[in-house]
Amino acid sequence: MKQKLHLWIEEYLFFPNNFQKIISFLLIPLTFIYMLIILTKRAMAKEIEFGIPVISIGNIIVGGSGKTPVTINLASKYEDVCVILRGYGRASKGLQIVSLRGKILLDVKSSGDEAMLLANSLPKATIIVSEDRVKAILKAKELACKIVFLDDGFSKYQISKFNILLRPKDEPTNIFCLPSGGYREPKSFYASADLELLEGRDFKRVITIKKDGKVCELPSRTLLLTAISKPKRLLEYLPKDIKMVSFPDHYTFTKEDISNIQEEYKDFSFLTTGKDLVKLKEFKIKNLYLMDLEIEISSNVDFSLLDEYLKSFEKEF
Repeated sequence: MKQKLHLWIEEYLFFPNNFQKIISFLLIPLTFIYMLIILTKRAMAKEIEFGIPVISIGNIIVGGSGKTPVTINLASKYEDVCVILRGYGRASKGLQIVSLRGKILLDVKSSGDEAMLLANSLPKATIIVSEDRVKAILKAKELACKIVFLDDGFSKYQISKFNILLRPKDEPTNIFCLPSGGYREPKSFYASADLELLEGRDFKRVITIKKDGKVCELPSRTLLLTAISKPKRLLEYLPKDIKMVSFPDHYTFTKEDISNIQEEYKDFSFLTTGKDLVKLKEFKIKNLYLMDLEIEISSNVDFSLLDEYLKSFEKEF
């Protein structure tokens, strides 16, 4: 039931059918209230300067747009980097240091799936999870980090930062903000980005199938097992006859979930994403393959504004 419900909600938010459009229109009064709150917060925010470059990788739609893999791509180009994120789905609360210059200090349940993926993918970086991004940036300064990347930080209007906004290649047909649609901020906010990256034009996803760290072919009878936002987007990179079982974004798999799936799909191999793999490792699934995702950024992207932003802090160090 929960598997079907989250797919229905995502369809409603982004590509609604006629019945869902009726629900969307009925909720427009609530959307106006939501937008008023967003616009008021933005207008009243007083930006805090930290004396350290803060680069936000964000989007204005609900769910995934490639923020984490783009963050990995960009953060890997610099030294003394700290990546800060909220840590959705984690069991812990408050500010937690997931990894310190590559040394992982927490387990995946305490860090959350995205933070652990970042820690594994950026072996020299510091990763912090915190509901309060201001406290986390101050902690990054205390730890002598030189550059901060905010994973999903666009809506933190009180933080002075360089805003990179990711834009999906398939724009939602539902153009409304929550709860009538899938936009967290009005679509017009794309114009406020310091740099906009459009998928398909400015960056693309490169998929490689791996098992035990080695590139390989995908078996013919394979089940895609995942708990990410908008899981159907993965299917365009896979064989047309592949089956999929998906759970809500950041879902914590249980032993019962895995046992039931293995029982139902006895003769299948299993495929998952890097974000899911950090949670599935504990179940020691023998026939588990990785859908390894990397981001390739076009050489045509103009990063001159970002370079100027970073240079403006050189005198601080």
